[in-house]
Amino acid sequence: MFDLIRTYQLNIMLCLSSVSMAMALLLLITKFLSKKRKWALINMELIATFLLAFDRAAYIYSGVGGPKGYIMVRVSNFIVFFLTSGIVMGFNIYLADLLTNEGQLAAVPRRLQIVGAIAALGMVLSVVAAFTGLYYSFDANNIYHRGPYFWISYVAPIVGPILQFTVIWQYKKKFSRIIFTALWLYLVVPIVCALIQFVAYGISIVNMAMVLVSIFLYVFAYLDVNEQALKAHEIEMERLQEDKKSMRRLFDQTATAFVAAMEKKDAFSQGHSAKAAEMAGRIAKAMGKTQDEIDEIYFAALLHNVGIMGVPDGLVENFDKLSPEQFEVFKQTPNISADILSNITEYPILTVAAKYCNENYDGTGFPEGLKEKEIPEVARIMAVVDRYDAMTTKTKYSEPLPEPMVREEFIQESGNRLDPELTNIMLDILDADSREEAVKNSRPGADVEKELVCGKYRDKISVGVLLDEMSTNISFMCEPQKKKEGDYSGPSIIVFDSYDRRIHDNYKSIDAYKYMEYAEVWFDGHSVSTDARNMEVKTETVEDNSEWPEGKYIIIATKYEDHVKINMTDGKKDMDVIIALPDSSKYASIALTGENCHITDITVEKNEEETKEGDIKRIAEVVSYIERMESDVPNVQIDRHRSAYADGMEITGDMKLSFHTMSLPASNLVWHCPYIVLYYSEDGKVGGPGYREYALIRINGEIDKTDLYARNSFSMKRESSFPGWNEWKAINKEGMECEVLFSVKGNTITTKTTNMGVAIQNSTVITDGGDKVYAAITGDMVAITDIRIK
Repeated sequence: MFDLIRTYQLNIMLCLSSVSMAMALLLLITKFLSKKRKWALINMELIATFLLAFDRAAYIYSGVGGPKGYIMVRVSNFIVFFLTSGIVMGFNIYLADLLTNEGQLAAVPRRLQIVGAIAALGMVLSVVAAFTGLYYSFDANNIYHRGPYFWISYVAPIVGPILQFTVIWQYKKKFSRIIFTALWLYLVVPIVCALIQFVAYGISIVNMAMVLVSIFLYVFAYLDVNEQALKAHEIEMERLQEDKKSMRRLFDQTATAFVAAMEKKDAFSQGHSAKAAEMAGRIAKAMGKTQDEIDEIYFAALLHNVGIMGVPDGLVENFDKLSPEQFEVFKQTPNISADILSNITEYPILTVAAKYCNENYDGTGFPEGLKEKEIPEVARIMAVVDRYDAMTTKTKYSEPLPEPMVREEFIQESGNRLDPELTNIMLDILDADSREEAVKNSRPGADVEKELVCGKYRDKISVGVLLDEMSTNISFMCEPQKKKEGDYSGPSIIVFDSYDRRIHDNYKSIDAYKYMEYAEVWFDGHSVSTDARNMEVKTETVEDNSEWPEGKYIIIATKYEDHVKINMTDGKKDMDVIIALPDSSKYASIALTGENCHITDITVEKNEEETKEGDIKRIAEVVSYIERMESDVPNVQIDRHRSAYADGMEITGDMKLSFHTMSLPASNLVWHCPYIVLYYSEDGKVGGPGYREYALIRINGEIDKTDLYARNSFSMKRESSFPGWNEWKAINKEGMECEVLFSVKGNTITTKTTNMGVAIQNSTVITDGGDKVYAAITGDMVAITDIRIK
């Protein structure tokens, strides 16, 4: 390696000195450094340039005769020794400036003052050596030789950097990471090279190293300033973002206060805008909008109905009962809203949303009768959230609809009043909320009241406890609270079914929540059967109840298919109750109530024991809707959502699946129909070992898809033969024939089916699957018969 450096060192010196001079010139026009720091760096770059240039000249003129050679070899060596100490002095000045200015030290450290003195002494001695031979001498051939005290010339370039390094290490927190690295390299590299050169005669690696690290000083200074600029930019951006958030909060608070004042016109409208805005934000997020776009859509929903202030109070309060003339007046609301919001010029989307929020997708809306994509996207979002809010908010004339009915309404209005793509997003949000609510209430009795104070019979009723195949224990304490002698006092239970597991007693809510009451049972043995197919009650007196706590009541209940079994006791009487429900599709819940009593300490627990066939005595015949022709695959009755499946069928090539479907008598929703599930499992059964589900296609035009194992491209359209959803459900109840076509090409399965004008096509691209693909029929409240494969 040393031989290589000896061979090319003159060229290396020329390149390094040229680069160092270029750095000095660049520093002259540099504006990003302080003046003192800039001139310190220029001084170092110039010293490095001349040091290497004269060192190179010393090698060139060594051994050259004549007056020119004589003078040049002596001048060159003098300047090299002089500037070797000079560069230590230059770095000392640069370091002192860093510490006193950027490091904010009050005075230059004493060790740097000592280094300055050593460097100055080294420069003086280099002058002395030029005339005395202290460091070097020349023979008759004009060739350089080291003198007896040559080692003294290395005191300044070795001791000086060592002392400087101790200062840098002590004050390292005063320097940035980049500057500290540059300083460390500047000191360590020349010291190492000096130790090498002390034993390697004939090469100038110390001087070359010092020039090289001098160049790095400029480069690292530039990088340091760049990093500081980036940090300053980041701080500025954070400040701007915080200012932006602050302005958003201010706008949000102002808009919310304005809307709150507006909604005081109608008590039932309070909270409407905030609810709509929250849902609009969720839809925008699901659409993949940026945060700024989400915020704009949120505020558009919050303010889109401000024109209500310009409508007479009576019209707002009695919106559900407006005459045609009054409705014409109300139809001016969007224009009034748009006029008000047009003053907010920074957000033109607010005006657009307000003006067109009452346009319908099919062109039947107002004020301009726009349809489909003619309606601005934000207005189509407003239409969806307004419909959601209308269905889930209590008004003067109506109660909020239960979640299944809200979902049903969205499906029916998709493509009519509402954009089908946005409706699908809304349905996904509703389904996600439903799953989250189910998880929240997965603990038995999580939402059941802990106590009830009952006066008149049924004036206080708990929320229902849903029964299933796992046995449920309900226990509570009850104290009588008779108002007068002779009043009856005691608890009782109500066995029923409804969407929200609550008791309903007016015809509107009974219809909306599909409320059905099966029975009422008292602990004294009295019972009333209403909509149960059959009911059996057996009572037995407890002979010894001396250890039974006074006022303690226990209920143990379970359900299997269409039968419910309830064991009740108050310690005095044991009751066994069996109730036959209308059919297996029905759910059953138990609610607590009473008369002139105080029920406390209500607890609900699930047992691990599962009820199986034969555990409940059957008191009514099995209700079956699949006693029809059976073909290639056994018939199947699906009483509840995906509660049963037809046998799986492997899809190979082109395949046609035909079957007869009939919704069960209790069905009432559009998705009470057959579903096609595409999947893989090792044994070909749904839920079998290694199960992977690719898609669940509902023939009413919905899909439950997952990106875990496949990508689905789904399309649904209603053809001219579509009879409307009410007729569609009616025909489904009567029974109809269905055909589903499958085709396989590589890892893509195409599924096509058209049923009563609902045309569906779905392409499933399997990304992580097994070696086979199966299809199975399932559904919700539907009977599937005469299943044929071709």
